[in-house]
Amino acid sequence: MKYKNTLLVAQNIEKSVLFYKTVLGLRVKSNYGENVVLTGGISLQSKNSFEKFIPKEDFKITLGGNDSEIYFEENNFEAFLKKLELLPINYVHLPLEHAWGQRVVRFYDPDMHIIEVGETLKDVCKRFIKKGLTVEEVSKKTGIPVKNCKKWCK
Repeated sequence: MKYKNTLLVAQNIEKSVLFYKTVLGLRVKSNYGENVVLTGGISLQSKNSFEKFIPKEDFKITLGGNDSEIYFEENNFEAFLKKLELLPINYVHLPLEHAWGQRVVRFYDPDMHIIEVGETLKDVCKRFIKKGLTVEEVSKKTGIPVKNCKKWCK
């Protein structure tokens, strides 16, 4: 068994492809019309075609369930936030910092799937070291092993 990708239902494939290209920098690997495979392990399937895959009369697709998210990490989190400011983004929440120190932002794609983008854990370590924390203090706050913090903060 091998995991291949995540399939998201899209009401408008072209609009969703443009969103993933513009906001997240993904590229189209394959375009089959009703299904588009993007880099990063995401496929978009048209709502109309997906409904036909499930031969059940009472089957209903409900978008915007707020019960899952697609997670990305960004090497230049500040630049990414500035990019988002220039785009018509429907935020779940503005940037925030989790208890372990990682900064993240969550927003919706055109079909109300939640996208989370966080700074890399390596960058979290580096940010705390620059603030004057010791490697041990960073490890305790973030839960990242000391050996990783040392390796990342050389």
